[in-house]
Amino acid sequence: MIRPHSLMLLPLLATLAACGPSDEEKLAPAKSGKAQATEDRIVATSDNSLGTPMAERVAVLGLLNKRNGQTRDIELKPGEAIRFGKVVVRLRACEKTAPWENYPDEGAFVQLLVNERPPGTTDAERWRSVFSGWLFKENPAANVVEHPVYDVWVKSCKMSFPGEEAPVEEKSSEEAPAPAAKAPSSAPQSAPAEPAAAAGEEAKPDEA
Repeated sequence: MIRPHSLMLLPLLATLAACGPSDEEKLAPAKSGKAQATEDRIVATSDNSLGTPMAERVAVLGLLNKRNGQTRDIELKPGEAIRFGKVVVRLRACEKTAPWENYPDEGAFVQLLVNERPPGTTDAERWRSVFSGWLFKENPAANVVEHPVYDVWVKSCKMSFPGEEAPVEEKSSEEAPAPAAKAPSSAPQSAPAEPAAAAGEEAKPDEA
């Protein structure tokens, strides 16, 4: 049974919790424009997945700022985050269908954090998680980022499957040897035949 005086402590505990950094603030990189590793443990638990290990995959994401129309291409590995001013993009995983599957697709588990006021309030700006989930390249309507300023989408997940290793390139310098030149013949060469008399020219009789 919860006693009445315990309920009185809840607002105080909530106030103390609000004074410290939130979980979102801990996830936001301090520097802008540079991908940084996070303490995301999803990478370590996905080593048994098929194909390229999760930690070695690279996702290419598109980021749009709807206010100024600026777009960026972002490359992140699972467990990395990057910050651009008041927005942070975190990647937790990326996948693509195997080449033998009928419906190819590529996806990424993305988290989007924005430093802004909570909607409908006049509170100070703070980091808020506005999206967390899977995004798909070929089926973008399955899950969308609903934010008035920022949008994120998947462009590719760079990974390979067994049997997709790049073939060894043949050396272009290895060409077929040129045929050897024929040695001059030691047989005597016959003199060229003299040209025949011109047609119509009559032989003159010997003078006495």
